[in-house]
Amino acid sequence: MPKNTLSIFERYLTLWVLLCIVGGTLLGAVRPSFATTLNDFSVYQVSIPIAVCLFFMMYPIMVKIDFSQVLKSSNAIKPVLLTLFINWAIKPFSMLAISYLFLGYLFKDLLPGTEILATGETVELWRSYIAGTILLGIAPCTAMVLMWGHLAKGNDGLTLVMVALNSLLMLLLYGPLGGLLLNVNAMPVPWQTMVLSVSIYVALPLMAGYVSRKGVIQAKGLLWFNQVFVPWLTPVSIMALLSTLILLFSFKGDVIIGNPLTILWIAIPLIFQTLVIFSLGYFALSRWCRLSYDNAAPVSLIGASNHFEVAIASAVVLFGLSSGAALATVVGVLIEVPLMLLLVSLCHRTRHLFDYHRAV
Repeated sequence: MPKNTLSIFERYLTLWVLLCIVGGTLLGAVRPSFATTLNDFSVYQVSIPIAVCLFFMMYPIMVKIDFSQVLKSSNAIKPVLLTLFINWAIKPFSMLAISYLFLGYLFKDLLPGTEILATGETVELWRSYIAGTILLGIAPCTAMVLMWGHLAKGNDGLTLVMVALNSLLMLLLYGPLGGLLLNVNAMPVPWQTMVLSVSIYVALPLMAGYVSRKGVIQAKGLLWFNQVFVPWLTPVSIMALLSTLILLFSFKGDVIIGNPLTILWIAIPLIFQTLVIFSLGYFALSRWCRLSYDNAAPVSLIGASNHFEVAIASAVVLFGLSSGAALATVVGVLIEVPLMLLLVSLCHRTRHLFDYHRAV
């Protein structure tokens, strides 16, 4: 899309995101009662206010999807298999290795202390932080990644197919894989959180998008749909994203301000992991498989992002609300949005790498 056709929300999106992160953090620190009251409206660790915002963020994306193209995307076996390989065969184990390198070796002396877990067991704090990063690494994103793929001008159909597949695989693999990497016997899995979050964040806007797209096109025609209805919805999606950020960071504002150095040490391996996984998927494996840009972008962005709601819920159930593991999952929220926006921008600037005719 030419720059002069971008709305003010899209053109300065990074700036609005940073302002919302700062504003939400300060709001949570100055008025914690506001955040606490809103956060009390939760069902199985799924915040209802955030669910409402995410619905309005996802719906404009869903309504733009031509569902006949989704069926074609499901037949594109290479990008589907590559996404699954990155998410389930590489990402959990690279997260474990990178976390131990930074938190268990390089930064170990900077993270002193112990904590008593909800189970009554006493562990070193750095081990608890690693546990939180592992819970992030085994939970591929099934909500906001639709926004990242859409902003990168990727194949929305492929992203939707992968969201559905990863949602199903999380139900099957999250518990066993978490138990293996955490060495926790019979790891409790937040099934209610998974099912409810996927239903609200994905299934509900998907159904609403499909029904309204079909109805509007039948009533007004495809031209009116593309030229009037879709442009009207675009600011709705961006505003919902910004509202989501304010809510997310207001919930944890006091924690972020109260633990700045600890958050920095945890953030470094999480950032490193995200960049490694994205680079491996985008610059290496996607080009090796000769994927087109519109498939390479979502494949790599899906691998780089995490389902932080499920990770936070798992950390709270396993280790307690005030545990180091829970704090590490919160740091995942802190870095994800600005980092994913950076990667979206990088995708736009490097899409020429997937013009194989010119590359040869």
